[in-house]
Amino acid sequence: MKAQVQNTEKPRLTPIENPSSIKAKLAYWFTKRKTGKVITPLKVHYSRFPEGLSLAKELMNIQEKCTLDNRLKHLIKVYVATLNGCSFCVDIGKATAQQDDIETEVFEDLLNFKESNRFTKSEKAALTYIDETTRELEVTDQTFENLQRYFNEREIVQITLLNAVENFYNLMNKPLNIGSDELCKTLNV
Repeated sequence: MKAQVQNTEKPRLTPIENPSSIKAKLAYWFTKRKTGKVITPLKVHYSRFPEGLSLAKELMNIQEKCTLDNRLKHLIKVYVATLNGCSFCVDIGKATAQQDDIETEVFEDLLNFKESNRFTKSEKAALTYIDETTRELEVTDQTFENLQRYFNEREIVQITLLNAVENFYNLMNKPLNIGSDELCKTLNV
């Protein structure tokens, strides 16, 4: 079973190249400086509703406060985006992982993490939890007990939060046909 992550269709809403909001203009400038281009979600979502930028910024700030291992944070984000078929989120997740020196080969085995030797037991426990949560919106007692073997309560909440935030981004991008911006190519990763 392989999730569909390629999206060759155009966004359902035409990207706005020159927003009227000062807030959106600043966000365009910042992301172009950071990634080499203005990312499509900015041109589709936030150009039309710049008030949403405050939420996006707050979610990024909260994620930065998570004390989980950096590799695990990237695995969670890319795995959820892969499950949901959000090619933009897979792309940006892999690009930022590369910038953080996470090896790209690990993502090749992500859909087969249970059988792969590229993942630790704790990563497998977290990914199993994420898998069930994303697909079923709940987890079995066995899955939760296994997660507790490797993570304390604060970490479990952080894993759950990262999953919820990534699902939020996927639900913002996927229905509007926002596909990959090919950030891995742009950022030379």
